[in-house]
Amino acid sequence: MQGRWWTWAASSASDVNPVSDRDGHLCAQGQKGGIWFLAGSFGETVTRSCTVPAGVPVAFPLVNLVGEAADCEAFMATAKGSATLDGKALEPDRYEGTTVAISGVEGNPLTQRGGRFSTRACGLWVQAEPLAPGSHTLSIRGSSGSFAVSVDYALQVSAG
Repeated sequence: MQGRWWTWAASSASDVNPVSDRDGHLCAQGQKGGIWFLAGSFGETVTRSCTVPAGVPVAFPLVNLVGEAADCEAFMATAKGSATLDGKALEPDRYEGTTVAISGVEGNPLTQRGGRFSTRACGLWVQAEPLAPGSHTLSIRGSSGSFAVSVDYALQVSAG
């Protein structure tokens, strides 16, 4: 799942990248089905609105990183985070460092690398079952060291 998310996030240039998105208008950018990815931020506090298809699981990082094994070890030593959906806590999964394959566009704001390559990925992640049709609120908070993510989503799930 980490490799798929990083490929999704690294497949868009800065000006159309869902992680750079300030209001949610790019949340459908690059979505390919099977799982709906949501983005954190580059350290800013962001509020986004997003329409999510019914029947599709949702996945997102609370805080994450790609790099060398030592980078992940240092990052995960202080990584913490939480997510709430409609006021209920979601349990994150902890990935200490896994080798992943990523495909990206040259100059993307996450990896800056284009093409396909292998690297290590780590972070705190949430994978949620498909959301019921209607309106939902999602709050994502995560940090490691001095880096912090704070993203609030207003999610609208389409019926069928």
